[in-house]
Amino acid sequence: MKIFKNKTDLIAHVDQLKSEEKTLGFVPTMGALHQGHASLIIEGLKHNTSVVVSIFVNPTQFDNQEDLIKYPRTLDSDVALLKDISEERIIVYAPTVEDIYGAEVSSNSFSYDGLEHEMEGKFRDGHFDGVGTIVKRLFEIVRPDNSYFGEKDFQQLMIIKKLVEKYQIPVKVNGCKIYRAKDGLAMSSRNTRLKPEYRAAAPFIYKTLKTAKEKFGTKSANMVTEWVEKEFAKHELLELEYFIIADAKTLKTVKRKSNKKAYRAFIAVYADDIRLIDNIALN
Repeated sequence: MKIFKNKTDLIAHVDQLKSEEKTLGFVPTMGALHQGHASLIIEGLKHNTSVVVSIFVNPTQFDNQEDLIKYPRTLDSDVALLKDISEERIIVYAPTVEDIYGAEVSSNSFSYDGLEHEMEGKFRDGHFDGVGTIVKRLFEIVRPDNSYFGEKDFQQLMIIKKLVEKYQIPVKVNGCKIYRAKDGLAMSSRNTRLKPEYRAAAPFIYKTLKTAKEKFGTKSANMVTEWVEKEFAKHELLELEYFIIADAKTLKTVKRKSNKKAYRAFIAVYADDIRLIDNIALN
């Protein structure tokens, strides 16, 4: 397995692959890889000659510096997981902060036509500027034909599609289904940090989403939202940050349902000090 620590060597290798007319998939990650990441990589291998997996904890998308410090960094075990998938067809790019940003670590400012002001944008200051900065930079370095992102971060997926559209970046952005543990909890690198009692409680999030979906068939968005808020108010361990039913295209909170639009429910929950997000298509 080829592992590159700097962009110069990776770019030279990508040049070689492109000269041979080989197709390249790309899965950007912050490491602490799990089966959710693996599902994206396997999807990429179905449609491309090789897949580049970047492993980089990006400092500019953390509004909480303590969260950045605590974020798990597990390169050796990440590489072991990747080798189990494919030693020959996966390329790892594990750069330093300096290799990506040079001497000054800062975000560029982006407009995503309002997508950035909804949900996560209201609670995580500057987050999507950091996301846009790193993804655009990685796209420029890797130059993939296809990229793969999980729908767990649905707002991020929509923002990256908008980024590619606005900057005319020649890559196809593919959204992939949320990979869940057997008990329904959406797979996340943060799950490994959950204390046992909080890990046991966390499947309540998806269970609530599924019931909300059922209720949305006959009840208004406001009624469903109030029901979810009451359910979490009764829960002893999980603290609801937000539950929002939004238009799946604009991400704007729904005021009145329309049969002509697609909707999704989005949720953010604190399990002790660990923040968990999830979402579900409603119609």
